[in-house]
Amino acid sequence: MNDLTAHGSSVEPSAPPSQYARMIPGTSAIAVHRTVAAAGGSSGRRVSDREISKTPSRPSQARTLAHLLLPRPIADPFTLYQLVVADLIVLMMACGVLLLLSPSGGLPQPCMPIYAVLVTLFGFSEGLYRSEEPRLVRIVPMLARSALFAIALVFVAARGEVLPLPALTALTTSLAAVLLWRYLRQLAGKQWARDEKMRNVLIVGGGPVARAVARSLRNDPLQHALVRGFLADDVPLSPAVLGRIEDLGWLARAEFIDEVILALPDEPERTRKAAVIALRNHLDIRAVPDLPQDFWPDAGVDRIGGVPVVTLHREPLPSAALFLKRLLDVAGAALGLVLASPLMAVVALVIRLDSRGPIVYSAERVGAKGRRFRCFKFRSMVTGADRHKEELRDRNQRQGPTFKIDDDPRITRVGRIIRRYSLDELPQLWNVLRGEMSLVGPRPHPVDDVNHYELHHYRRLDVKPGITGLWQITARNCPSFDLNMHLDLTYIETWSLRLDLRILASTVRVLFAPEGA
Repeated sequence: MNDLTAHGSSVEPSAPPSQYARMIPGTSAIAVHRTVAAAGGSSGRRVSDREISKTPSRPSQARTLAHLLLPRPIADPFTLYQLVVADLIVLMMACGVLLLLSPSGGLPQPCMPIYAVLVTLFGFSEGLYRSEEPRLVRIVPMLARSALFAIALVFVAARGEVLPLPALTALTTSLAAVLLWRYLRQLAGKQWARDEKMRNVLIVGGGPVARAVARSLRNDPLQHALVRGFLADDVPLSPAVLGRIEDLGWLARAEFIDEVILALPDEPERTRKAAVIALRNHLDIRAVPDLPQDFWPDAGVDRIGGVPVVTLHREPLPSAALFLKRLLDVAGAALGLVLASPLMAVVALVIRLDSRGPIVYSAERVGAKGRRFRCFKFRSMVTGADRHKEELRDRNQRQGPTFKIDDDPRITRVGRIIRRYSLDELPQLWNVLRGEMSLVGPRPHPVDDVNHYELHHYRRLDVKPGITGLWQITARNCPSFDLNMHLDLTYIETWSLRLDLRILASTVRVLFAPEGA
């Protein structure tokens, strides 16, 4: 557990509206959507419980197709649609392969899409697409009933065109294909869950229910949750009890909390207070039941071990856009490595000829949610340069926690050239392929620089760091860390794929202007 008391107990200071939104390429003015966590309203006043309960965005939220079809759909509609489309494709492929092998041994071609759609529609009513995907042993009877009802309707509707034996063959073949696909999907999902980064969870409450939730999360690896500690008003502070409910705001930032679980079933006022703070800080929220009715219209019941919990709020994520951003990162990094490989070979050769030491320098950097990773660069300094950084810090020309001096004595002759044209950062394309960085995002800072952050600076660690960003193309030589922060937050709060493409296009232009990194 990290020592949180080093950050103090004050609530995160409000950040003024960004005046740098106009610096985004291709736009003259962008309305920056400030998070409630940062501002709490333009006047700095607290958001009251009454205001939260009257917030129109939650009760009047537009109902998606998933909500209309299901009482408890998968939380992310994009995931639901992926699953349905995949099942349709598998059903169509199974029927198509059967038809190719024996033209008279399967469903006629016009009946195939009708059968596939009917199976998925019956699957909705059977529970195949609920908030939690059922285990395979439960999927078998659900899918069998759905396929049986579907083939029966097709058989009755296409009487004379579909014979009993081909219909039975299509039923068993498609059923086996979907079950195989679901098994492989769940197998891959378990492997992904093992490899996925842990979600940081904070439990509000210190009683038996809170401890039971914590035990279940710690003992269930599929939950993939790391319990950072408890918040309780009536329990003495300890390494496990990190603070009081009123400390939730700054603790969430200091510990990079992703989700808050409210385990105060008999204390509605404290539960509401914690829920308001968590909502203001854009955290996922779940709670043990026994809450005021009609407070959260989209609530869904889940279980952690034997304890039922209610999902009060889940931060909306643009899953499709983030998926496309990752595709852009992978494609761009792979293409960049291929195209830049001759140039990288030349740079590696001149580094080797210029000075002793490794060609590629790797050092720990702090990425999204404070996770550390090894960041790769072409070596532009003498070997062991990190050991002299603190000795030179009094000559730092950057304001704030970051460090840079123009005439750094540690930089080699070749290093000055490759830094001038940002060639030293080309190996970071490998970090992008590995998923530790993105092509566009805030620059990753060294660990010792992050140790000098103030609490509100941690907001720039909410996303993956990038090779380039707004700061690199607009104010890369400006010493102001405050400007750096404003540009990074402007990017985070106004992010879109179009913005990434604009920044990448501007980066290409900047690279040919020897302004330095």
